Amino acid sequence: MNTTIAENLAQVHAHIQAACQAAGRAPGSVQLLAVSKTWGPDAVRAAHAAGQTAFGENYIQEAVDKITALHDLPLQWHCIGPIQSNKTRLVAEHFDWVHSIDRLKIAQRLSEQRPDHRPPLQVCIQVNVDGGETKSGVAPQDLPALAQAVAALPRLQLRGLMTIPEPAETDAQMRAVHRQAKDLLDRLRAQGLALDTLSMGMSADLAAAIAEGSTMVRVGTAIFGKR
Repeated sequence: MNTTIAENLAQVHAHIQAACQAAGRAPGSVQLLAVSKTWGPDAVRAAHAAGQTAFGENYIQEAVDKITALHDLPLQWHCIGPIQSNKTRLVAEHFDWVHSIDRLKIAQRLSEQRPDHRPPLQVCIQVNVDGGETKSGVAPQDLPALAQAVAALPRLQLRGLMTIPEPAETDAQMRAVHRQAKDLLDRLRAQGLALDTLSMGMSADLAAAIAEGSTMVRVGTAIFGKR
């Protein structure tokens, strides 16, 4: 398994580098987040041995068990799935990043429950940029007020936005959706928020997302294989 994961990671990095080159961007401007949900600690250890340090998890209890099992490794853990109120303490205590804040109540609970000995929780607001009916995320028109409120919370550091748009029929359509997210980020910056992260793009739309300004892409199957 180790060799396969290492080879897969190399291919994903090559894909990111090619997309950055095509977009006229430096390869180092895009971070790879390895989505390790449903994969056990051994798979994460194999990815770490190949140089990967940032991992994304959707299922909180599964993730906490994995984080505990891998406490000996210097890993960065990102919560990229929906968070229910009764799970905020686990997230606040164990994760380094949260990408999926979509309402103020969850952000407030994360801030209140973040342990004092840990650095501020790095967070992104999830935006339903294309209005997908099955997708989580705040509506674009509600984003500015939520962003200002989250940025004011004491134990959180607002870093940017996360999107999971619906698949589009063409690359041009996909890029147009991603461009909307980048425009939203730029508007928040213009309002005085110091944001640097656009968590946008997965395996299928990685190149389109990078072309439109993504700083962090989330890739799972292409690294770990089919579940």
